[in-house]
Amino acid sequence: MSGGFEYFDIILFAMIAAFLVYRLGSVLGKRTGHERQGREPFGRIAGKESGAETGNDNIVAIPPRETPPQEEEPDTPLGAALTQIKLADANFTRKTFLEGARAAFEMVITAFALGDMKTLRSLLSQEVYDNFAAAIRTREHANQTRETTLVGIDVAEIIEAKLEDKRNALVTVKFISQQVNATRDEAHNVVDGDPNAIEKVTDIWTFRRDTRASDPNWQLVATRSPN
Repeated sequence: MSGGFEYFDIILFAMIAAFLVYRLGSVLGKRTGHERQGREPFGRIAGKESGAETGNDNIVAIPPRETPPQEEEPDTPLGAALTQIKLADANFTRKTFLEGARAAFEMVITAFALGDMKTLRSLLSQEVYDNFAAAIRTREHANQTRETTLVGIDVAEIIEAKLEDKRNALVTVKFISQQVNATRDEAHNVVDGDPNAIEKVTDIWTFRRDTRASDPNWQLVATRSPN
């Protein structure tokens, strides 16, 4: 008899297990409308902002990339050239370009003073880089060091622009800055400049970028002093 009861228990447990599997499958197979849906690009979930309507505080909403506001250019040759660049590059604006140009200006003069060839190579065209590198090597061979402090940039304005071959944008910027510059020899004596004087310096730099390239960075391709 004991063997019969054991057999009956096995059948009973199997029936209970089958019932539980059925019930579990029926619950998991239903959708209530509150399930997390597939993620779309730019942090959006099924057409909604991430975390905005899901109640999940661990999801950070990332807004989609917005098109820069349109700027009206004056009816001048410069304005016409900038308009051509904007038609080739929808993300180009005067404001964002000049912000980047100011940052590049500071990085270049700082890297030049420090002899930082790696930084210069990433910012300059080959020709301009060769000129900067030659000046740095000459300074190093003379056992001299350069000290540069950028006190501020008073003016950064676009003075020339053009679009070559319908893709290569060139924009020229005039910088007027206040700097403290001094060159010292190996005995730390000043051989050029004045470490205690602020001078106003005017530079004219031309930047270039292929508007069809994925890289948003511009390269410094020419430098000159005002005539």
